Amino acid sequence: MPIRAETRVRVRALQLLYGWDIAGTPETWGAPRPEWGRVAQLVFVRPRVVEGALGMAERVVKRRPELDAHIVRAADRWRLERLGVIERNVLRLGTLELAEGEVPPKVVLDEAVRLAQWFGGEKSPGFVNGILDRVARDLGRL
Repeated sequence: MPIRAETRVRVRALQLLYGWDIAGTPETWGAPRPEWGRVAQLVFVRPRVVEGALGMAERVVKRRPELDAHIVRAADRWRLERLGVIERNVLRLGTLELAEGEVPPKVVLDEAVRLAQWFGGEKSPGFVNGILDRVARDLGRL
């Protein structure tokens, strides 16, 4: 079964955020769109997917404090810096989509769990599902 373009956008956005987060995410950095554009060009990706991924990753970076606050409230006894880089950024992407309200919450949760299955550890899908379910409820989306 082919992977939908929306899923490809999320995958590429996760990859961009992973690199950004590994680099240390200093507060003085903005969204590194020019660097991300160069990274995206290294792999053949349709322009629509690249632009969608760049836009999504940029929105995550711009809204990171707000998104992280939602995640921290939902993740009892878990500090954000203790989460794996993949899980942290899957949660940021999912929280962004829940906060924006354009994608149905069940689709957001399904897609986030899929990313966690593909890129995270064995327990990542359940963890991501539980946290995003609580974020969705806190935001009044479920």
